[in-house]
Amino acid sequence: MPRRQVRTPKQPLDLNRYLLVTDRSRGEFVETEDPDSAQPRRFQPGSEEDVLSQETFPDVPQTLSSQTLFGDDRPLEIEVGSGKGLFLSNECQRCPETNFLGIEIMHKYAKHAAARIAKTGAENARMISGNAEPLFRSRVPNGSLEAVHVYFPDPWWKKRHRKRRVVNETSIRSFREALRIGGRFHFWTDVLDYFEATIELIAQVAPEFGVPIPEEKQDSTHDLDYRTHFERRSRQNQIPVYRIRYEKRR
Repeated sequence: MPRRQVRTPKQPLDLNRYLLVTDRSRGEFVETEDPDSAQPRRFQPGSEEDVLSQETFPDVPQTLSSQTLFGDDRPLEIEVGSGKGLFLSNECQRCPETNFLGIEIMHKYAKHAAARIAKTGAENARMISGNAEPLFRSRVPNGSLEAVHVYFPDPWWKKRHRKRRVVNETSIRSFREALRIGGRFHFWTDVLDYFEATIELIAQVAPEFGVPIPEEKQDSTHDLDYRTHFERRSRQNQIPVYRIRYEKRR
């Protein structure tokens, strides 16, 4: 289902403590074969890219860990594709002993999620505006994560677009390497084809994850007591949701 339009917060919030951006998400330079010949990128005035190029949020550190992000050694969990940040804003309050990092490729949603976290006043959650795949590949240390969460990712229905799915062979291998022994990978979707394809793919490329463990639906206690806005919409419209987790065995 398409996402609803993001609402701009009425009161301006200082998001510098909650939102980090990658060089790629800034889009500051046009990539060429010769790095020395890179030219400043020009955007249409008023476009999202133009606004982002003028913002001054902190850069993503070279290593993503609890120490570099939060200055402590608490367990770190990463959500890939945080959308509007409902999971992070709820979970960081429910589990103050754990650190949470969300990565969202669409800047306007990353910013919205950071604002949602900022409103909670929580000190144990941050957002990154950028692409998760290269971050996992080069900045997340092996065996460092407590959990990886992927909830209701875009299914990319057309066969030729399947390689764009968040959960693919490359990302599964990255998640496997990033998780500690006993670490968890949570995957929820309302698309049966995506669900079945993911189970088959994990069995092929990451046998260390073992068998999928079903996760039960939890009763909600209020209107935003859901894992994500997509879960809320699916349940309200009685659309089946498929929930599993894996635990890294070795």
